[in-house]
Amino acid sequence: MPSNTLRRKLMAIYRALRHAYGPQHWWPGDTPFEMIVGAVLTQNTAWVNVEKAIANLKRERVLTPARLFRLPPRKLAALIRPSGYYNIKAGRLRRLLEFILSHNAGSLKIMFAAEPSSLRRNLLGVHGIGPETADAILLYAGGKPFFVVDAYTRRIFGRHGFIGPGADYDETQRLFTDNLSRSVRLYNEYHALIVRVGKEHCKKKKPLCLECPLKRFLQ
Repeated sequence: MPSNTLRRKLMAIYRALRHAYGPQHWWPGDTPFEMIVGAVLTQNTAWVNVEKAIANLKRERVLTPARLFRLPPRKLAALIRPSGYYNIKAGRLRRLLEFILSHNAGSLKIMFAAEPSSLRRNLLGVHGIGPETADAILLYAGGKPFFVVDAYTRRIFGRHGFIGPGADYDETQRLFTDNLSRSVRLYNEYHALIVRVGKEHCKKKKPLCLECPLKRFLQ
């Protein structure tokens, strides 16, 4: 498909979703650090469970890199238990916190001042931080133009014929980064709208195609 045609189609999908759902105001979080924590905790769980875990951390007043790192591992795991896989996620959080504290003096301002691609490589070097989590941290907490790809993205754009069934993360991400303006605001809103249509209409089983705002784009 010619790039100009692809660009127009991607923007037409964006406009259709925005018209159907309105602005999403995503990612929820009071601070960049809260968004970082949420990006780790949301792995393999619904956001409502993440909210419960973050509420526990807020109640304990530990939502800073240094305070969270000082928590005993068992205490941290207990607080984030509602997010599921809590022992695994506690380990991932601690390794990410160690990176923030040891390489950036605990300062997110210093961390996000680094060259974006280099910072992404460093985040991916933290055990348990994959490309989706790294890009969510960069886009939502850091305001860097990295398009976030998740299961909804692959499902929706696979069903509509934009990517093949074996498309990996990087190939799917390039669909957007090669054909959209490099805009934090656009990437943010587009991904949020993808999540919305994936949850409400383009379900994994029994998709509601006739009610979907993207039905006219089916190929």
